[in-house]
Amino acid sequence: MGEHRLTKALRQLLSTRRTAALGTLGEQGEPFVSMVPYAIDASAQELILHVSALAGHTANMQRLPRVSLLICAPEPYGDPVHALPRVTLDALARTPEPAGTEAKSAQQCYLARYPEAESHTALGDFRFVRLQVLGARQVAGFGAARSLSSEEVRQALSFGEK
Repeated sequence: MGEHRLTKALRQLLSTRRTAALGTLGEQGEPFVSMVPYAIDASAQELILHVSALAGHTANMQRLPRVSLLICAPEPYGDPVHALPRVTLDALARTPEPAGTEAKSAQQCYLARYPEAESHTALGDFRFVRLQVLGARQVAGFGAARSLSSEEVRQALSFGEK
């Protein structure tokens, strides 16, 4: 039967975009959105962030690990924007121990995508965060939208970056 065409579109979107809008909640429950680069750990079927302890979103994730991540295709000049391919991921953030195997694996995935960030990985206030996807809402174009289970998103992540 083969893979669903929207799953292929999701994999394409996730593997070709490099940044996302990360939504967290502040101390008083106020929404906080920031831009973050992300990598894909295809074997763990998770997304990887590299964040500073000084960033507002880092404290927010430590306090309340439920996050949202919006990844969107670029806007073609002159084209309508309402049907831009995009996905909003619902995820649970966790920060592995810096010397542990999960952090080392996260670092390898991150540096494979961002080799220029190697010097940042040596800074003491930066940590890797793993995002376990709980579900998603995908818009692949006009009239092509769907809600996805965690398993369906993991299927798209399992092939990761090509």
